[in-house]
Amino acid sequence: MNMQEYIEEAESALLHTYNRYQIVFDRGEGVYLYDIEGKKYLDFVAGIAVFAFGYHNEEYNDALKAQIDKLIHTSNYYYNVPAVNAARKLKEVSGMDRVFFTNSGAEAIEGAIKAARKYAYLKDGRTDHEIIAMNHSFHGRTMGALSVTGNPKYREAFEPMIGNIRFADLNDMESVRRQVTDKTCAIIMETVQGEGGLVPAGESFLREVKELCEERDILLILDEIQCGMGRTGYMYAWQRYDIRPDIMTTAKALGCGVPVGAFLMTEKVGRNSLAAGDHGTTYGGNPLACAAIEKVLDLFEKNHIIENVREVGPYLEQRLEELKNRCEFITERRGTGLMQGLVFEHSVADIICHALEDGLVLINAGTNIIRFVPPLIVSKENVDEMITILERSIRS
Repeated sequence: MNMQEYIEEAESALLHTYNRYQIVFDRGEGVYLYDIEGKKYLDFVAGIAVFAFGYHNEEYNDALKAQIDKLIHTSNYYYNVPAVNAARKLKEVSGMDRVFFTNSGAEAIEGAIKAARKYAYLKDGRTDHEIIAMNHSFHGRTMGALSVTGNPKYREAFEPMIGNIRFADLNDMESVRRQVTDKTCAIIMETVQGEGGLVPAGESFLREVKELCEERDILLILDEIQCGMGRTGYMYAWQRYDIRPDIMTTAKALGCGVPVGAFLMTEKVGRNSLAAGDHGTTYGGNPLACAAIEKVLDLFEKNHIIENVREVGPYLEQRLEELKNRCEFITERRGTGLMQGLVFEHSVADIICHALEDGLVLINAGTNIIRFVPPLIVSKENVDEMITILERSIRS
């Protein structure tokens, strides 16, 4: 079948919950994708911050092939070696103490919410505890994750959400304090907001929230699903300021394409929250997914991925700033490391479509922001190539 025939069949068979671009990708190599007709595209989306190593990394692929030949799944009634190895390595790079493997980032958020509420329940036996989340946040599409997502357009058709959620503003400590009550059991936020506009939580704000949590025995939950795994120049964005959360979520580049996530917690929370029978998953932590995590963490170290982010990230910032200064309708550059955004005065939909036609894959964050989350192996030359195509698309 040709490209159009595949698209037409997909539209007749798949539930229409995505407004997809009219393209069928077939394979990838490094930071480039190829469609089924052989056209080449520079990828600055990376599967929405998933493919840290780009495409067709042979060591990663070989590790998955080897595990497939050994064992793919057993269930969590039994131990498996990749899960033990993955948990040990993830604890080492995260500085957290306990791990629960999930199938996705949204599931990790669900587990984090349950852990926080169980922690509070064990303290006082009450079931009316509240969670403070941030406006403009995005935590996922499941009912619990939607409940703490600070954008009404994602929630309103699916009301009622889970109860007792209050919203404050990122980087506005007074707005947080106004929402705190004697029922507050947790504060949840993305360390860098992704869908909400590439906005990092400031150091002073994070530090004040952490101090408030320690004073009131409130749990701090940091969502590192998109901003984690090296994207900001640290394995997890909170490590830049050494402000460790009580619970942390991670996914996306954790498996580099294999669907896997995790929520992690301190020993204190681990000993005083979820117990046997409280939470579970059929596929989470299976040997194949954990073999992916294990190899991903090995390759981060072996290939000096974070060092590359620290070198190329500032260059991407510089080139985006230069582009902003040349285009009067670009109002702001936001972000950190290889998680950047350009804010436009108008919708960016046409620009993204023009770029795709010209061989550049981009994604938005809201209607007027272009988001840049390339593979973490991206080079300065790739950045230059991207800027050339993007500027051409903007001018057209």
